[in-house]
Amino acid sequence: MIKRTRTEISKCIIHKVANKYNSGQNALSENLVRFDEESYELLLPFLLKPFGSVTQSYRFNHHADVRLNEINKYTSDIFEDESKEVFIEHSKNMINHLYEQSNSANIKAGDVIVAYFEGIEYKDVLTEAVGIFKIESKVDFFQTYLDDDSFDVVVQKGISTKKLDKGCLILNSSDGEGTVVLSVDNNNYDAQYWIKNFLNVKYADDRNLHTQNYLEMCKEFSEEVIKPEYGKQEQSTFLANTVDYFKEHESVDYHNFKDEIFEEDKHKDLFEDYKKHFEKLNDVLIRNNFEVSDAVLKKEKSKFKTEIKLDTNIQIKIDVDAPDASSEYLEQGYDEEKKMKFYKVYYNAEK
Repeated sequence: MIKRTRTEISKCIIHKVANKYNSGQNALSENLVRFDEESYELLLPFLLKPFGSVTQSYRFNHHADVRLNEINKYTSDIFEDESKEVFIEHSKNMINHLYEQSNSANIKAGDVIVAYFEGIEYKDVLTEAVGIFKIESKVDFFQTYLDDDSFDVVVQKGISTKKLDKGCLILNSSDGEGTVVLSVDNNNYDAQYWIKNFLNVKYADDRNLHTQNYLEMCKEFSEEVIKPEYGKQEQSTFLANTVDYFKEHESVDYHNFKDEIFEEDKHKDLFEDYKKHFEKLNDVLIRNNFEVSDAVLKKEKSKFKTEIKLDTNIQIKIDVDAPDASSEYLEQGYDEEKKMKFYKVYYNAEK
């Protein structure tokens, strides 16, 4: 979603956030980080690389007035006043706000990096961003050192550059819904802690959200209705046909979708009833018409389960991108002699 080719870190500070639940105390820095060339070249891609593949964005939320959202207020002030003093002051405010959200023993203490980026490209426009990154997990590594006339080794803990635990980018860019916020969470042990309690953001109301909600509904419908009633093969066929519809259409029309996917009216009625159930259960609105997000389709279809697992320790995996494979090349039957069900699979050659 962003490009970092021309991005630079102009200000950066590191604090340590504790866990309020365990009566810990924050450790706050008073000065900015002074990078050497090697650490800077390593840190920049470590912080920003995860956001290149993010498919959805968020907008700030607040029950009364979005201007009262803490992170929105702090970052707005930083964008308006680019002085070092304001940046340091509000970076501390962010840490204290994060600390107040640790209302469970599960919330991990850690290092928090707050950085100001210039030259981030978002939708072909260069802009600034404030990044907040929490390092929750550290790895063991060996450090060799010279002791008298021999080398020795000691185990130390450090930050792995392979995976960012939690991070967000608040861009100095907005639309009709508000300021653009991007977020990643690879240690999603408490879904409320980072997204809802700390950032207090919600998904942007766009094609990405509409595509995700619709595909999630189809996935749950296949699991809760089709699979119990009609079996795993029909479930796989439905999921493959759903993916094919989204690939073949630039926009989704709910009524057209039902007509193309289901042959019988009773199946259309089941889908209609489930749509109402899904909307009420998840407090979402499934759009009847929306443009398809190819990026979200690619991400969500990987969650579709199309394996048929048998009690004879055999699994049949159906390609979700091949909608006709299940109906054309897979047959189910019953063997009277063995008193067992069977699948017959047609193919030309093994791959």
